[in-house]
Amino acid sequence: MTRAAPVVLTAPSGAGKTTLARRLVDVSDRFVFSTSATTRAPREGEKNGVDYFFVSEGDFEAMIDAGDLVEWATVHGRSYGTPRAALEAAASRGEHIVLDIDVRGARQIRDSVPDTKLIFVLPPSVAVLMKRLTGRGTEGSREVEMRLRSALDELQAASEFDHRVVNDDLDRCVDEIEEIVTGKQGNTFEAVRMDNIDVLRTGIAQILEEEYENAGN
Repeated sequence: MTRAAPVVLTAPSGAGKTTLARRLVDVSDRFVFSTSATTRAPREGEKNGVDYFFVSEGDFEAMIDAGDLVEWATVHGRSYGTPRAALEAAASRGEHIVLDIDVRGARQIRDSVPDTKLIFVLPPSVAVLMKRLTGRGTEGSREVEMRLRSALDELQAASEFDHRVVNDDLDRCVDEIEEIVTGKQGNTFEAVRMDNIDVLRTGIAQILEEEYENAGN
């Protein structure tokens, strides 16, 4: 049996990493979803302690000071972090804890837990990425722009990850992640996937230039 280790899924907003994480937990009892602490307000339907631990800025800072978070970051003006107790509890049960976090958090986990499986999730195209971002209906034009600019930096960091998967089919992508974690699949570094990253970055840059930077012209 593969020794339990944290599984980090990182991706630009709209790549579907949260959906992947939840499906991975649903299909296997060896995976558990990590519930993060956050200072952002709950979205409609979200429950405290289930989707996130919703805390104040002061409480979040206290958790950092006490060493209760193994990673944390501020993203789009809101703070997110992973409680240390969650990793310790999962490891004691022999479960792979799945973390849905950003690049900075992935680097922190990599440094503190060397056997972590680092997986970067790519959207199949810029068109799909935009559809997912705008289809939520929860972000305005300014926030979509911020997420696109962040995506350029996040995609640049994809080469730091041990594995990369393209989320073009949810179930197939979940199967691929399971194979990575169980050791049935080697490193997924392939030239075509690095080419995909360049295509995505070029497409995002073009959208930013055409729809945002030139919007006032």
